[in-house]
Amino acid sequence: MNDTSTNVATLLEALPYIREFHGKTVVIKYGGAAMEDAGLREEFARDVVLLKYVGLNPIVVHGGGPDITAYMERLGLPVRFVGGLRVSDEDTVEIAKMVLVGKVNKEIVLRIGRHGQPAVGLCGDDGSLFRVARRAAPGGQDIGLVGSIERVDVDVLNHVASDYIPVIASVGADRDGHSHNVNADEAAGAVAGALGAHKVLFLTDVAGWLADPDDPASLIAQADTRRVGDALAGLRGGMLPKLQACVDAIGAGVSAAHIIDGRIPHSLLLELFTDSGIGTRSKDREPRGAADARARARGRLLRAPAGAVRARVRQPAVG
Repeated sequence: MNDTSTNVATLLEALPYIREFHGKTVVIKYGGAAMEDAGLREEFARDVVLLKYVGLNPIVVHGGGPDITAYMERLGLPVRFVGGLRVSDEDTVEIAKMVLVGKVNKEIVLRIGRHGQPAVGLCGDDGSLFRVARRAAPGGQDIGLVGSIERVDVDVLNHVASDYIPVIASVGADRDGHSHNVNADEAAGAVAGALGAHKVLFLTDVAGWLADPDDPASLIAQADTRRVGDALAGLRGGMLPKLQACVDAIGAGVSAAHIIDGRIPHSLLLELFTDSGIGTRSKDREPRGAADARARARGRLLRAPAGAVRARVRQPAVG
């Protein structure tokens, strides 16, 4: 097959997904290598613009952990994480707001605009978008001014998203107006759930949820929320808030949650618009018979060559 035929085949493969997702909202948690590598930053912006042009409503929620850490280290401040969450005092929150809102957010907005779609930068403080309450780490430890989202004002997002691509930095204020650091995975899941988004996607630096974190070939391609929920107690590190956000979003009515490898160029498009997805997809639990039938229809999981991403085969009609 020549290059022209391959390009046409790719477009035709994407068509059923574009048709199904047209007019639907997708929330994208942007982080990891896709934010740090210059080439991947540009590809991500182009992909988000493409989603808007083909009729989806993308909403970007971002963190900026490495930038926050770099600034804290430059200022000689301690950097500590508990259960995948940054321990945050007033100085940490001040730096997080400066970095996330004043630097990272505006860079994302400018890149999306440069590739052809106007974007608007927001944070949880704007229009009282997020109302948060102080939370503890998963193990109950005090982690300071870290907030858990109690409410998302969807009216703010709906007004912005009608004409622009919203880009949201993950900070928010409590009832008394005190700013808190908010985990970006939790923020993305909360936004998706509040909006009733069709999908929420989390970009990360691994292939997806791995059965063995030390084995890249142990990708769990599909998992229902019961399996994910049962595994949460035994998880540590950055995958824990991502999987918790998946469960929370689906519990709030989101059709499916995806954890994908942001190190792969165009990972968003590969996950959404191709028959072979590239990460972990989680959905609500199905009746046993329906799940078995779906598994037979999808076929066996494919193991990619050593060092490559493991893919899954899926039918065009997806949730």
